[in-house]
Formats: sequence, structure tokens, C-alpha cells
Amino acid sequence: MAQVLVIGDDLTGSNATGALYARLGLRAVTVGALAQVERYAHRVDVLVVNTASRHWPPARAYAAVRAAAETAGEAPLIVKRVDTTLRGNPGSELDAVVDCLAAREPAARIRTLAVPAFPDAGRSTVGGLHLVDGVPLTRTAVARDPFDPVRHSRVAAVLGAQSRRTTDELTLDVVERGPDAVAVALRESRAEIVVCDATENAHLHTVAVAAARLAAEDSIRWVALDSGPFGAALAAELGLRPESGTPARILAVVGSVTDRTRTQLARTETVLGARWADIDPADPDPDRALAALRAAAEDGATVLGVRVAPGSLTAATAPAPVPDAGTAARLLRCLAEVARCAVTELCPGGLYASGGDVAAAVTSALGADGFAIETEVLPLAIAGHLVGGPHDGLLFATKGGLIGGPDAARDCLEHLRAACTRHTLGTTLSAN
Repeated sequence: MAQVLVIGDDLTGSNATGALYARLGLRAVTVGALAQVERYAHRVDVLVVNTASRHWPPARAYAAVRAAAETAGEAPLIVKRVDTTLRGNPGSELDAVVDCLAAREPAARIRTLAVPAFPDAGRSTVGGLHLVDGVPLTRTAVARDPFDPVRHSRVAAVLGAQSRRTTDELTLDVVERGPDAVAVALRESRAEIVVCDATENAHLHTVAVAAARLAAEDSIRWVALDSGPFGAALAAELGLRPESGTPARILAVVGSVTDRTRTQLARTETVLGARWADIDPADPDPDRALAALRAAAEDGATVLGVRVAPGSLTAATAPAPVPDAGTAARLLRCLAEVARCAVTELCPGGLYASGGDVAAAVTSALGADGFAIETEVLPLAIAGHLVGGPHDGLLFATKGGLIGGPDAARDCLEHLRAACTRHTLGTTLSAN
């Protein structure tokens, strides 16, 4: 059964949104016709339905979305995907989703989180106003769109032009205070739709954490109205998993102790739930690290990693100590040994190595002949698979230790998980 039903209004946006769920390890397929909706609803984890209704009159768009939602059947999370600039029929299509859900679950406490921000694409929401690269919608080209000119910058006004439901706004200062403050604000609001400010991916995660908490504690049945990333964040926080089991396990091996690396790894913890085993530079013990990885795997973590713990610092902003050549060599041998044993014992679907020396040592320890290059995840971050040896074909990604922004490690890990998902999805659909 589909864990997530996403209903979009155009093909490119629907496909792009499906890709975000695939990065979480969920099997996603985009379909259009109702016959395809019925056919695939119970064969994938995320069913993305493109109604192609962006330029239709509101009543026709409502009917198309309602029919898609009814045909798809039950799903733990329903997402109404909207254009990143709010063109089309977001209000009437949201009503169609909620009306369908209310008819199917009359006792449910249904509320909508409207979080249209897409920070990676320059879309943010501040003070209830939706911005493109910092400019309100009504001052951008979408205000002059020949098909669907956007006449309001305020998200609540765009929805209110079509939707019958009440709205409220959750401001950025509340989101900045964290999940506890957001949960309190959501509980206090009586509105059916809450429009949430967000300017960065961390804000999406904060709202998702709070929403998942209220889903568990208050039995709230959330509907997400978003442009892609928030719905994926909410699915992750709700603990939605492939029907066939947990997402593929990914193993990461990181030797760098720079501030940039620490920031990247911290992001993998908050976004992916990554669990890291630390190696003490003064006493690199592979057995201790392996024990920590085993424990994390037994706890259900699907992103596992081993890293060099920065030494004791005199201040939070002090630079990490630079190991001498002998210490560096011992650390490298330890990391390679942990990787060799962990790959054999924990059977990850993909392996990530950060740093050229680390990648070379890990490749050698695994007995591989080389690395088949398939794609560039981001500049100087390459993905492919191992060639030769006992782990031939193992998905592998490498990145320079000083490369990329805060989300670089997350992007590499999600790429590997999506690659595992593509293989599983292809096998599943072929078998059916």
C-alpha cells in the first residue's frame, strides 16, 4: 500500500517531488490516468498523481483531484503538491483532498499544514508572504503569467480565494524557537489550515518534527500542502517506511575533522537520523567503533557512519587539532578496517567515503579493483559502484573532505539511498 499519496498539477513538478521521496528510500512512481492510479496504488511506497490541472477552472480542478484521491484509496500521508510560486488552483484542489479524506474518515481530526517554501529553489515564506529569491510574488513575473497570474503574495490570501477553510499563520520567530514552540502554537491555533513561515531546510524539519509529535499525541490527521520538500520531511518524521521493510542501509566513512565536515555530519543527523560511531584519535579502536555501528543497526538506523572524533577543544569555535603523520596513518588504517568489517557484517546497500585518502584506503580494504563512475552528485562528489573483488557492484560515493555546503554529505547519502530504491523499484514493478 502506498505510504504517501502526492497529488500534483503538472508533470515536471510531480516528478521532481517524487524524486525527493525516492531520496528517503521510498519507492515512488508518477502516474496520470485514473486507471494507472488504481493499478499502482498498492505497488509503490509513494504514489504521485499528476492531474495536469494547473490551468483548469477551479471546479474542474477540484473534480479531478477528488477523483484521484478517491481512486488512490487510503494512505497514511496525503500531500497536495502546489507550484513553487502558487500558480494554479491550490485552494480548490486542497479542498478536494480534505473533503475526500473527511468523507472517508469522518471521525478524524483533519488539519492542513501549508508550507510552500522550497529553500533550495529560492522560495521562502516570511510573515505569511511567499517570496521568490526574496521578492514577493506580486512583484515577480508570475504576477503577469498569461495563464495563471498570481494576484496575492500572502499564502493565506491565495488559498482563501478558492478554499472554504479557515487559515492561520505560524511566523518565523516561532519556527526559529524550535519544535516545542511550534507544537504549542499549532495546538493553540483552531484554524483548519496553518501557513508556516520557512526560509531554510532546517525550518521545514522543525515544523515536521512538531507535526509528527502532534500526530502521535493528539491524533491529528495532517494533510500537507507544499511544493515538495516539506511533505518529504513530514513523511520522514512520521516514520513512514517502505511496505517491504526499512530503506536500504547506507554506511559512511569520514576521516576529516574540519568545521565544514562537522557541520555536514550534524545535518545528516538532523535530516536523515544518521548514527555516527566516533574513533578516538588517541586510541583508534576498530572493535569499539564496530560495536557502536552494530548497536545503531539494531536500533533500526538506516544511515550508519564512522568518523574521527575531534579532540577536546578549549572553545566551541577553536579549530580541530591536526594529527601528526603517524596518528593520521593509524586513523586511516582503523577507518579502513571498520569499513571492511562493517560492509561484510552489516551488508549496506551503499557506501560513502569522504576524503581522497579515506576513499582509497576503503577501496583497497574491500579488495576492489576500482570504481565505476556513473554520475556527479555535486562538484567533486562522484557516485558509481565498486568494480571487482568480493563486493563488486556495491554502490559507492566519494566526496572531497572540504567540498560542498552544509547539505553536501546529506546529498551524497540520499543519492545512494535513492540508487538502492531505483534497483528495488525496478525489480518490484517487473515482478508484477
